[in-house]
Amino acid sequence: MKLFFTFDNFKQNYFNFLLALLPISFIAGNLIININVILIIFSAILFYRKKVFSLKYLLIDKLILAYFFLIIFTGVFNDFQLQIYHEKLADSQGHFYTTMKSFLFLKYLLFYFVLRYLIEKNNLNLKYFFLICALASLFVCFDIYLQFISGKDIFGFSNEYSGRKLGGPFGDELIAGGFIQRFSLFALFLIPIFFKNNLIKFQIYLIPFLLTIFIIGIILSGNRMPFILYLMLISLVILFQKGVRKFFFPFIFLTSIAFFIAFNFNFLNVKGNFYDFYKQVDQIKTSLLTDDTSHKNAYFYYGEFATFYDTWRLNKTIGGGIKNFRYYCHARDNIDKNAEFKCNMHPHNYYLEILTETGILGFLVLVITFCLTLYKTFYKKYFSKSPIQNNTIIPFLFLFFVEVFPIKSTGSFFTTGNATYLFLILGILIGLSQKDISIEKKI
Repeated sequence: MKLFFTFDNFKQNYFNFLLALLPISFIAGNLIININVILIIFSAILFYRKKVFSLKYLLIDKLILAYFFLIIFTGVFNDFQLQIYHEKLADSQGHFYTTMKSFLFLKYLLFYFVLRYLIEKNNLNLKYFFLICALASLFVCFDIYLQFISGKDIFGFSNEYSGRKLGGPFGDELIAGGFIQRFSLFALFLIPIFFKNNLIKFQIYLIPFLLTIFIIGIILSGNRMPFILYLMLISLVILFQKGVRKFFFPFIFLTSIAFFIAFNFNFLNVKGNFYDFYKQVDQIKTSLLTDDTSHKNAYFYYGEFATFYDTWRLNKTIGGGIKNFRYYCHARDNIDKNAEFKCNMHPHNYYLEILTETGILGFLVLVITFCLTLYKTFYKKYFSKSPIQNNTIIPFLFLFFVEVFPIKSTGSFFTTGNATYLFLILGILIGLSQKDISIEKKI
């Protein structure tokens, strides 16, 4: 009997370790992310076998299953379409390449269900995940500070050719601000949730201090959309978490001073960077009002957004298959051969990409899934008569809300980093909400 409990402890510690490695995997790169995800999936199936898939299936689960089935179907269908009507495109990307990518994408479906099972059945302790997220976010921030001050980060990456942005440990992939925005929120909830008995007296100093470190890191990274999204995150926390508001007022004061200094002394062209952002927003507004993407004042990314419509029209119902925007975009009927702008890899917005690659069916399925998730978690936590009692869910709620927020520029929905992050948050979020329901039933 003792051996049985020892093995149970080993399994929990093992999965705690693998989950805690994920933030570090995002720094290490896509290969390490994939290895980590696959290890979590196969280890869970090895240890728990069919139990992983014996959960009570919610409508959200069925919708996610339907979406992945649609991905497979549209992948196979479009490979045949490309073979018949766009032979040159089929030759350039490889025969049945979309089908292969679609089947490989199934790992995120398994990842979602594995996380749901591990959380719901209490086989994970999220304290270690929160802790490593906090340490990884601090590491990225201090690495950016080092790169800003000395010209090189701890790995020797130089800021010589990065212009207004600093990549820190990500090198020439200038996404450090996005990493901080996605993972640093866990640091702010680490003490209130997991160390409230030991460090509760220090949180009034630590939380504003950490917030200031993170926001300065995002500012120095030069990533403007993560900066806006981080402000949205903090606003949501202040709005819905009354108990922590007092910790955020010193942060607002310190951050205002930090931003004022950075803006006026123009560190890393901060003034030009944010003024340029303001001009781009104004250009988008002008382009939308005039419906003119060719005008010299039209914002460049608005031209990219606009290409989605004609691309989507080629495969309205089920889309053109994942990661095929880059191919079908060039097959548009009314493409302007003389225009400076042609096509990009994706339309820089999750929802536009979902429309073009999985069609109106995929779009509706995912939008309903996201809305149901927010209802089941966000609404139940803050507006229901019997709210979710588990406070561990709070950072996942806000991060999910910001991740699926429709009015923002994004990377590709179907890339390793973005897909892993979304299904990580989604799996844990639904698992925690179901775990709370199970506890209520026992009581």
